[in-house]
Amino acid sequence: MGAGIEIRAAHFPGRAPIEAYGNGGFRFAGMSHRGSLLCLPSGVHGWTPLDPAALVVADFARVLDEAADIEVLLIGLGADMKRLGPDVRDALRQAGIASDPMATGAAVRTFNVLLAEGRAVGAALLAVD
Repeated sequence: MGAGIEIRAAHFPGRAPIEAYGNGGFRFAGMSHRGSLLCLPSGVHGWTPLDPAALVVADFARVLDEAADIEVLLIGLGADMKRLGPDVRDALRQAGIASDPMATGAAVRTFNVLLAEGRAVGAALLAVD
């Protein structure tokens, strides 16, 4: 019997700047990922929100688990600027995380700058085409 393909949750165990974004995914650390990402102190994780158009607190469970190591969470909400729901903003604030929603491109650029400065930054990035 041959070994089958093993599907695992996407995770890169390190902090890495985002090298490129678009076409439904991201490039970082010389690799590419199709879909959305969470860039956290524990590494870069594949992220699949329940409804990308209406993010809920449950979509940020991993972020909240790492709240002690995150001061600012940049939230890339796609191609255009959108508002973050008050329940999500409140949950992040109560965990001590300042949230900054913006278009994904702006979030990627800001994340890379803050990461290079050694700041306690995280990013939740919705993929864009």
